[in-house]
Amino acid sequence: MSTIEKQRASELLSQAGNRSVVILGDVMLDEFIWGDVSRISPEAPVPVVDIRRESTHLGGAANVLANLVSLGVKACAIGVVGKDTSAERIRASMRQTSSCQADEMVITDESRPTTIKTRIIAHNQMVVRADRERRAPVDEQTEDRIIAAVKIALADANALIISDYDKGVVTPRILSEVLPAAYGRMPVLVDPKMRNFYAYHPATLITPNHHEALRLTGLDEDSDNSLPAAARMIRGRLSCDAVLVTRGDRGMMLLEGDRDPIYVETAAREVYDVTGAGDTVIATLGAALAAGASMTEAAVLANQAAGIVVGKLGTATASAAEVIDSIQS
Repeated sequence: MSTIEKQRASELLSQAGNRSVVILGDVMLDEFIWGDVSRISPEAPVPVVDIRRESTHLGGAANVLANLVSLGVKACAIGVVGKDTSAERIRASMRQTSSCQADEMVITDESRPTTIKTRIIAHNQMVVRADRERRAPVDEQTEDRIIAAVKIALADANALIISDYDKGVVTPRILSEVLPAAYGRMPVLVDPKMRNFYAYHPATLITPNHHEALRLTGLDEDSDNSLPAAARMIRGRLSCDAVLVTRGDRGMMLLEGDRDPIYVETAAREVYDVTGAGDTVIATLGAALAAGASMTEAAVLANQAAGIVVGKLGTATASAAEVIDSIQS
């Protein structure tokens, strides 16, 4: 198992404050409807939720942006929205957080709705989630605009993060243009999905969860033997520098180069909500690697940050101070 000293974590996160990270991916809006349940509907055997309040947060790639900003990092997110009121809410929030001109980096595609995930929460548990989205790949004209925006943003960047939620914004053509433009100049991190798996190269780090890693490699057994095998297969197929497999309540497994796998034990004390935890992981990894952390140090910091956000309800972030305070002296 791997750990990090509190002083080293503080040094890295302080250095991260002088770094800039670019995110490309599926920006979306996370909408939460909070209420109570005291009866079952007479129309169907479903709970009736008495709504008490509503809240919205940046989601997807925009939540990666929010996590980076919470850590003190300068960050810029490139994505696509529709022409609707939800798009304006995303733009308004990103104007307050992004280090670049958010209006230029958030591209409007009138043929698509802005992606919204609506979660109804009662007594601190999710009752149902409703998604409004279009998952078809963006058209060629929109691809051109995305590629141009990313290349402009990369000029002053120290790391690139691909946050692929399989909503159509990350396409093989875009990846073939932006990954080679960044790799070798800065760390390139990918939070992957199945559809674009073979297009994620060149890259520094790929971060599938354990279910994705096993499906991608055709392995069935989720064990300490099969996961290293799956990670080696992924690294071989993509020629990436490292693979980090997130394992939920079992922490993480890092395979870097030809070394033996390194296991990072989960840092979560209590788990209330895993919404957005993957965004926290990739954001913290990007911040740490941009600051000069080793791959193992980055994984440990990401694990600490994830342990903080799963202890909060709704889409959440972890600050640099919270991450440092969570590390045992």
